[in-house]
Order: sequence, then C-alpha cells, then structure tokens
Amino acid sequence: MFRPRPSQQQSASPNMSTEAGPSTSIVTDPNIAQPSNDAPAPSVPGPSAENQSFVSRIMADNPYFSAGAGLMGIGVVLTVLRRSVTLGSTFAQRRMLVTLEIPSKDRSYPWFLEWMAAQSASQVGKGKRPMGFRSHELAVETSYKQHENGSSEAVFNLVPGPGTHYFKYQGTWFQVKRERDAKLMDLHSGSPWETLTLTTLSAYRHLFSSLLTEARALAEASTEGKTVVYTAWGVEWRPFGKPRSRREMGSVVLAEGVSEKIENDLRSFLGRGKWYAERGIPYRRGYLLHGPPGSGKTSFIQALAGSLHYNICLLNLAERGLTDDKLNHLLGLVPERSFILLEDVDSAFSKRVQTSEDGYKSSVTFSGLLNALDGVASSEERIIFMTTNHYERLDPALIRPGRVDLHELLDDAQGEQAKRLFIKFYGNSKTTFEAGKEVEKGRILREGEIPLTDEQVESLGNQVQKIVEDEQKQGKTISMASLQGLFIRTGAQESLDGIRELCRPTGAA
Repeated sequence: MFRPRPSQQQSASPNMSTEAGPSTSIVTDPNIAQPSNDAPAPSVPGPSAENQSFVSRIMADNPYFSAGAGLMGIGVVLTVLRRSVTLGSTFAQRRMLVTLEIPSKDRSYPWFLEWMAAQSASQVGKGKRPMGFRSHELAVETSYKQHENGSSEAVFNLVPGPGTHYFKYQGTWFQVKRERDAKLMDLHSGSPWETLTLTTLSAYRHLFSSLLTEARALAEASTEGKTVVYTAWGVEWRPFGKPRSRREMGSVVLAEGVSEKIENDLRSFLGRGKWYAERGIPYRRGYLLHGPPGSGKTSFIQALAGSLHYNICLLNLAERGLTDDKLNHLLGLVPERSFILLEDVDSAFSKRVQTSEDGYKSSVTFSGLLNALDGVASSEERIIFMTTNHYERLDPALIRPGRVDLHELLDDAQGEQAKRLFIKFYGNSKTTFEAGKEVEKGRILREGEIPLTDEQVESLGNQVQKIVEDEQKQGKTISMASLQGLFIRTGAQESLDGIRELCRPTGAA
C-alpha cells in the first residue's frame, strides 16, 4: 500500500522545539543571548606571558599607552631626572667651587694680565710650558723700549684672549674666563667692556688674595725707583707714558736755602697727621712756586716727588669737558702718595672770567675750583703744588692761607747759584756706591777736551759767579734753563764767553 512521504520541512510552533535527530535546528528569540558552541580561535605563535617583560606587558595590555599617555609619562620622568641632575650639579658647584670676578674697570685687571704675561715669559725662557696654560685663544701685549743709542727693543707677551683658559698656581688648577661685551664700551678709552672670572675649588679660595697680592707686587716692582705721572682721563687718573726715573734733588740747583726750606716744610707736614686730626684741621697742604720761565719750578717738583717716593698727578684746568663735579671727583680719587700739580694756574682764570676765541675751554668755574681745594666735599691727605709765571695775576682768594700755605719765589740765576750749576756740570767724576755696586758719576768729556782739576773748576766757577753778579748790577739776568743749555752745548772755557750774550734785561721775554 502506498504511503505518502512525509514533508521534508515541517513548521513548528515558535514556542516549541522539535527534536529531529542530530541536525535539528533550534529557533530562538534573537534578543536573548545564547551560549555559543563555536570553538575558540587559534592563538598566534609567540612568547608566553611569563616570558614577556613587565614594561612590554604594560605597553601591550594598557590601552592608555596606545593613546600616547605612557610616552608622555616617560618624557616627564626623564625631564625630572635631567632637572635633578642640573640642580645637583649647580648645588655641587656652589658648594665646591668659588669664583672671582675682575672687571676691566678695576685696578687689579691690568695687574693680573701683566702677572700672567710675566709668568708665561719666565717659563718660556726656561724651556717650559708657560704656567701650565691650556688654551688656544691668546692675545699679545707688546712692550716697546727705545734706547738712548737709537736702538729699540720689542717684547711680545702672550696673555689669555677672550675665551676659557686654565693655569696652575701653587699646585691648584684655576679656570680663567675672559669675556668681552661688544655692546658695552668704556667711554673714556673706547675699548669694549671686559671681565675676567677666576674659578677654583672652594677649599683654595685663600689663593685669590695671594695671587692678586703677587700681581700687585709685580706691577709695583716695574715702577720701583721711578716716578709715575698721572693725567686725568675722564673721571679717573691714568698713567701717562712710562714711569720716569726719579730725579735727584741735587740735579735741580735753586737759590741757597730755597730747596731745603720747601723740603723740610713738606716732611714736617707728612709727619703730623695725628696733630691735624686732634685739632680738627683739614689735613691738606698747598704750595705755590712762582717766578720767571726756566727757573726750575716743575723740575724741582719732580725731584721732590722722587726724593719722597711720591708720584705726580698732572691736572689741566683748561681741559675741555672738565666740570666742577669732575674736578671735585678727581681731587677726591687721587692715587696714594701723589702730588697734585696745577701748572700755570694763572692762565686758567683771568679776573674770574674764563673765555677764549671759541668760547669756554672748560666748564670749571672759579668758585668750583675754590670749593674743590678746601670746600666741604674736598678730600683729606692731599698735597697740591701750583706754578705760575705771573704771580700778580692770581686772585687773592685762590692763594689765601688754607688753600696755599707756602709761597716761594724761584727767580733767575743768582751768582752763587750759577757757580754751583757750573761745578755740577764740569766737576770731576766721583765714584759712589749704590746697592753695593760702584757707580761712576760725572760728565763725559768731549773729543779733544782736557779734563780739569778741582782747583781749575773752582776757579772757573768763581768767574761765572762774578759775571752773573756784574750783569745783575746792570739790570740783566739769565735763567737757569739758559745756563743749563749753555753748559750742555759748550766746554768749560767756552761757556764763560757765552754767559754775557744770554743775559737779558730784567722782565724781558
């Protein structure tokens, strides 16, 4: 009997499931999650989690690293570490190192450079490396000297140029930085502003004082036995030219007793500082040397400075740009052991009026000069010398006591004065001892000149004295400068004939 074949697909109720063998399909609500029977996906071959580093696992598993936060955190950590190292090194430098700054305006600046140049030259002369310098940036300082015989000599000293240098002093290393600021200029010299910075270990900071003291001693040794002449450079004093050999007091022949009078007065003043202070008197002294040109005023001041181991500060009141304030400032900053010299003071002011063809030569007023000499702001421990060829032109307010304490006339040659100058020039050489060495002093005879005995020189000197005295009776005089020039040019006998020709009427130019 024929049976109908069952339908291959039978519908089922949505709420019921029909079991149809192994391949039975189940219809469920799509909104309800059902467990999945799918097999897990195969894993990628690679190292196990145990073998991975901690940082790698964090970077691989942490989603924040993929967004850059992890890299930013590493950068912050490195920045903190770098900042810590910088702060640590700065702290260590402050605790372990010490620096000394020497600006070019300071007086020790040229001393230190000169000291380094001298040390370098001395070591090179011994075939050694100059002071252990470790530098490839050098500058040259040239010292030029002209000898009396016409020859010249130049010495080239190598000093540290702008940059960083190293040297060894008393077994300790020093670093030297020479810095130059092109934007800052010294208005007086026109040179750029410079700074020297010395650095060493803090434990050896005491060597700074020793080094600078040694540099100063070296600078003073170069001027030992010499007179330094300073001139006003803006608002400071600077050496003018090279130091000059000290002039002996006997080289300037003044009228009898004049030289001794001034020197004794000055030495007495120098020894009475406490006496002035106890009585409330300003510790200042002023001298006025007046007389005709060529009478030896300036030469005597130079000899007096050399005898007392003093220097000279030359001040020109007619200098352009000099004002009352600058004048007062200069007189308050005079270098130690120095005379202030005002030459031809009569030419600076005429009846308290200061004029010239093109207006004022300077801005110094007469009242400003008076206040600078003995005003409220004037300095102490000061010695001023003034010179003039026209004593009658000076204002009484300028030369009153307190501003000028001693007036002394240095006149034309007197008979006895001329005799002493003649003997000094034509007398025989004498052997003296200086620093344990024999020194031959005296004139060098000209070619064909016969040396004179002491008796002959004395006899000729008496004739010179008589000639000068006879000319004075006739109203004629001769300056000491004219006599000195005559004795330099001619021999002893020839000079007697030339004296009368050089005599001029009193007061004639």
